[in-house]
Amino acid sequence: MTPRKSSAKRGPGVERSTRGSSRTARMPMAAAHASLLEEARVAGLLDGEKSEHVSFRAPPALIEAAKRETGLSSMSELGTLALAMLAQPDPAGRFLKRTRGRLGKAHTLET
Repeated sequence: MTPRKSSAKRGPGVERSTRGSSRTARMPMAAAHASLLEEARVAGLLDGEKSEHVSFRAPPALIEAAKRETGLSSMSELGTLALAMLAQPDPAGRFLKRTRGRLGKAHTLET
């Protein structure tokens, strides 16, 4: 999916939607990524001011692969998406942990 470009530029390669407030602005990315951020927003994880500064070094190949996969060019948007993914565990994983070792009543192991 090709990211939509907005008229608001915040520096080289950094784009932001101009619709709505900065708190509710949509980031241009694949639907799955937008859905993940919406879940984080509903959970209250994106509320408040952006006052925390995160800085780290990463391999360029990893950064470029993440940008390609998400369609994002902004390091801030990429970091927010990555943190949202880590902050909200996959519901399938919770289901598998909860049901580990249990089979359905109709399930038989014999063929």
